[in-house]
Amino acid sequence: MIAGIIGATGYAGAELVRLLSGHPKIEKLVLSSVSFEGEKFEDIYPNFLGRVSASLLKAEDVIAASDVVFSALPHAVGEPFAAACMERKIHFIDLSADFRFDDDEAVYSAWYGKTYQYPELHKKSVYGLVELNRRKIKELAAKGSVIIGNPGCYPTGASLGAFPALAKGLFGGGTIIVDSASGTSGGGREPSRSFHYSECADSVAPYKVASHRHSPEIARNMAAMAAGFPSPQVIFTPHLAPMSRGILSTIYIPLSQKWRVTPGGANMPPSKEIEAKTEEIRALYADFYKDEPFVRVLPAGLAAATNRVRQSNYCDISVNVDLNGSTLIAVTAIDNMVKGAAGQAVQNMNILFGFDEKTGLEAIPALF
Repeated sequence: MIAGIIGATGYAGAELVRLLSGHPKIEKLVLSSVSFEGEKFEDIYPNFLGRVSASLLKAEDVIAASDVVFSALPHAVGEPFAAACMERKIHFIDLSADFRFDDDEAVYSAWYGKTYQYPELHKKSVYGLVELNRRKIKELAAKGSVIIGNPGCYPTGASLGAFPALAKGLFGGGTIIVDSASGTSGGGREPSRSFHYSECADSVAPYKVASHRHSPEIARNMAAMAAGFPSPQVIFTPHLAPMSRGILSTIYIPLSQKWRVTPGGANMPPSKEIEAKTEEIRALYADFYKDEPFVRVLPAGLAAATNRVRQSNYCDISVNVDLNGSTLIAVTAIDNMVKGAAGQAVQNMNILFGFDEKTGLEAIPALF
């Protein structure tokens, strides 16, 4: 099978090249880049020397030669390529936000400042958070070519951390707070002052407070996950951390009355009742995700950390109940370039073509 990547020289595109070049079902990669058209991929990324020497083509040539196309382009430029893929009846997996909101153009326009160029395409697309929409992805793939709106990086970790609590009635209503810290690769390959070493090294700082574009995606996911239960209000605050990869999200979920625990006393350590309730919730999370190959619910005493998922498609989750017995604290860790982007896109491709979902994604995380 031949896989095409449009926008192959950005960080997410290069990560797709890394993953797909080792995928046993992919015989050949065809790559494009507006910025480096005509050059060789290994000259842009020397770590691929001797492994990927493909010349960078025009996007149209990539589409014509491929059985599946990945788009790692900026927002609001990929729709014409999606249309071309649908005309050729091949799957199109988009890593931008263009197809994340299905046909809800009003939300997309409000947050991204663009309108849909091909509104009819958005009736054929599916949001690609696998753990939420696996069945829908399979059903649409059985009918023909599909457009996948690959999820954003922050929404992936935040949504997976809250999913069991929302789906199983642990959430008691009100506001869910999501605090996330991301590595600098989330800002893309183009240089900017905010991501200059001197600006971000040895410092953690919030950015786009109360205005980040991933906010509506997180809220929409959590509302869908809470079907039959109260939909939460969501407060999301991203932070830039001095690391190249990874997202750590801490999610505060008010518990329903049924799941609350009376604390042992003011300013006291966790009571046996809180510890027991934490273990009960941890078991519920583990059971909820027992058939998910890339979600790992961590045992007691082990907190999610970005270095333990580096260069992998895993989402690690740790859970605790706070000292007052009324709030669940779920912490998730993902690699923003893999489970938050390219790895999840490959996972979607595997589902579309009926491959084992883990194919090409089973590498053990690189701890160092």
